[in-house]
Amino acid sequence: MLKTGFTETAHGKLAWVDTGGEGPVVLFIHGNSSCKEVFGRQLVSELGLSYRMIAFDLPGHGASSNAPDPALTYSIHGFADAAIALLDALRIDRAVIVGWSLGGHAALEMMVRWPGTVAAWITGTPPAGAADMGEAFLPSLQDLTFKESFTPEEARRHAQHGMGENVELLPWMVEAAVRADGRFRSLMLQSAIAGLDLDGRDIAETATQPLAVVSGEKEPFVNNAFLKTLAYSNLWDRKVHILEGLAHMPFWEDASRVNPLLGRFLDDVTG
Repeated sequence: MLKTGFTETAHGKLAWVDTGGEGPVVLFIHGNSSCKEVFGRQLVSELGLSYRMIAFDLPGHGASSNAPDPALTYSIHGFADAAIALLDALRIDRAVIVGWSLGGHAALEMMVRWPGTVAAWITGTPPAGAADMGEAFLPSLQDLTFKESFTPEEARRHAQHGMGENVELLPWMVEAAVRADGRFRSLMLQSAIAGLDLDGRDIAETATQPLAVVSGEKEPFVNNAFLKTLAYSNLWDRKVHILEGLAHMPFWEDASRVNPLLGRFLDDVTG
């Protein structure tokens, strides 16, 4: 049975869900203008029984509060700080980090900044530095990613694009995009331009922990060709996994295919 709760941090009140599984801890970090429910098909699977899986709403998202100090929190490094604060508050000192899209960038930062990071899995996330942005992302990224406010139609379009054009769009997916504190999108861009976040490419090419890089073949934002150009330090399976026919959120779109892959990764890095 899933346990839910709230934890007060310097980044606001964070809402979380915990499967209570008996194995090692796995922390899930969601993407831009989304929420923890996107990982529901992993949390309620057999993996949630084998591992203690925790997903939380980033500050300014879902059931979490808006950040009390937006300048402190609304950036890639600020969201990584929020994840670390949550783990510290829950007295967790070791975890595998699974990050999707924006969450993947936070997961990369945690590989360097949180000593308890056992390994990381990133999906819909290019490990990129400032010099790589033009090559790492497809032009569609600029459409709504950093727009401070959404109209109802833009919220629907953002959610649909993130889920995949062939995925049924559920009401909570649009509600998450509407709910998100839009200030984070513009502040996150400012932080990236100012060079305040760590270089994702450098992390991928120097970090010692295993890193799984997984992407959908029909990924609308990430340039999959770029993913294969990096000199990874410890790439899990010694390859980038490109999942045929899937888009930006393959773990929701086809959990029956992704969960066994995620399970094998978790077994490998925690065994």
